[in-house]
Amino acid sequence: MIYPEKGNCPLPNQDLESEIQEDYLEARSIINKSPRGAAALFRLCLQKLCKQLGQPGKNINTDIAALVQDGLNPKVQKALDSVRVIGNEAVHPGTLDLKDNSELASKLANLINFIAETMITNQNEIDSIYNSLPVNKKEQIEKRDTTT
Repeated sequence: MIYPEKGNCPLPNQDLESEIQEDYLEARSIINKSPRGAAALFRLCLQKLCKQLGQPGKNINTDIAALVQDGLNPKVQKALDSVRVIGNEAVHPGTLDLKDNSELASKLANLINFIAETMITNQNEIDSIYNSLPVNKKEQIEKRDTTT
């Protein structure tokens, strides 16, 4: 047996806050022994990720609705809702049975990373490149956008 167990679960996106990464790694470590437990932890990661994205982090459904109102990419919304619903099903009695489904729990990890990549990593990269533009070019862009 190799420690820690991780199944086919990727490492967390490095742009996730450290507290989220800790929960993610805990989920990753139990994914084969307790897919339901891992799914519940991924749901917790999602709740904390919503907070990292500027939402209150108290109610995931409300947070997602606010992100949608702000123009959230529909693919990201589907990823958010998938993690929310499947994570809820892991905690509350429902129609999905995650007891022996480590593959589905691993897919939640992929979705958490997709959300982080799209909403944080890519945005940071764009900001970094844009901020490296010469000041006069950024001023021209700003002037163009305020006069259009």
